[in-house]
Amino acid sequence: MLKKTLKQIHEMVDGLNNITDFESIIAAGVSIDSRNIEFNNLFIPLSGEHVDGHQYVEKAISQGAAASLWQKDAGELPAGLPVILVENTEKALQKLARAYRKQLNCKVIGVTGSNGKTTTKDMIASLLQTTYRIHKTSGNFNNHLGLPLTILGMDEDTEVAVLEMGMSSRGEIAFLSTLAEPDLAIITNIGESHLLDLGSREEIANAKLEIVSGLKDGGTLIYQGDEPLLRDRIERDLTNLHVVSFGRENKNDLYPISITQNENSTSFEINGDPYTIPVLGFHNVQNALAAMLVAKLLRVNDANIRKGFESVRLTNMRMEMVEGAKGEKIINDAYNASPTSMKAAIELIESLSGFQNKYLILGDMLELGNQEEDYHVNIGENIQPDKINAVFTYGSLGHFIAEGARRSFPEERVFSYDDKSTLIADLKQRTSLNDLILVKASRGMKLEEIVQALQN
Repeated sequence: MLKKTLKQIHEMVDGLNNITDFESIIAAGVSIDSRNIEFNNLFIPLSGEHVDGHQYVEKAISQGAAASLWQKDAGELPAGLPVILVENTEKALQKLARAYRKQLNCKVIGVTGSNGKTTTKDMIASLLQTTYRIHKTSGNFNNHLGLPLTILGMDEDTEVAVLEMGMSSRGEIAFLSTLAEPDLAIITNIGESHLLDLGSREEIANAKLEIVSGLKDGGTLIYQGDEPLLRDRIERDLTNLHVVSFGRENKNDLYPISITQNENSTSFEINGDPYTIPVLGFHNVQNALAAMLVAKLLRVNDANIRKGFESVRLTNMRMEMVEGAKGEKIINDAYNASPTSMKAAIELIESLSGFQNKYLILGDMLELGNQEEDYHVNIGENIQPDKINAVFTYGSLGHFIAEGARRSFPEERVFSYDDKSTLIADLKQRTSLNDLILVKASRGMKLEEIVQALQN
């Protein structure tokens, strides 16, 4: 983690005040939450809509923080405390991370995409840690605050950093990329998330391609080559970049010859060589291919790639197989959802065999713009009644999934709910040993509560 004297930090953030009396104090690590202060942290108070972190500066220092930043317009500096005055504390956090990044002698991998970026990040980290000292984004610390905190949490001996980059509007990925200066940049795919803000998949593709803004000279862009919105733009406008593609089609630099879905894993073959990942889903093979390209470009040998895949541990609620109280198998994919990821998860359930019953528990997909109802109806229409026993939906948009499903399902096999507790009660009466259940929706629907209820 960042470990600097206040004099060094003062220079890195363009401090405005005289800190001669405190300049030899050493701060180790950064926190923006006074409730989670660790000894010798640098506390960075942020001003929000409801809470101003400056009112907790004295408390943070009393609890062990070495020092704090202080925003110029936040009032008079607290007397006698090790405080660095800056124009804006949020910008100072980002400036500090940018300066620290430039001091580190490590490779940086930037990962973005509409779906799969967290899984791809986890896979890349698992493969690379067999060979390098790595640091990766924790949870979803992938925005204008999370990314700087992730960088500032890196040890100075880190050899490779795997950084996830999220967005909701244009310009955000460009900002994160120029801050992180990746050596390798990955775009996992282009989906429908953020249609509400960006209006079209073309604009989503343009926003994701902003990741090349900070790409270092001689760096490489790794992208999903089956996506024409990416391929066409890259071939037309980014001809000076070194690019490598992955996908299902054989026109890509890396593609699988075959894919086999197992009970708790997925196997695929590349150039006659078999690989296995301990996670479910054909779409996760795509994420694995992106991770393999990174590993190969950083000269990780094949034995360590296989070893890395064996030890992959994905962030919770992403195609996570758990067991219910009756022994039923539950795939908890409740972290997020878009039409692309929803279809992929449903196709996975449809492809699995050996279960007595297969149930889909599907909720609202959010931020899809003015076509949101059509997207939900389409999901329901594409569910195959000969492979799924019943469909349960939750939420106001979930009703449209049910509407689509009823066009091919009998009425008695489609159920739609606005009340989660009623849905849970009905599910508990229906499910039994040897059943398979998929639970998926956007994060705001909190469908993990259904998973937890089935486990209790």
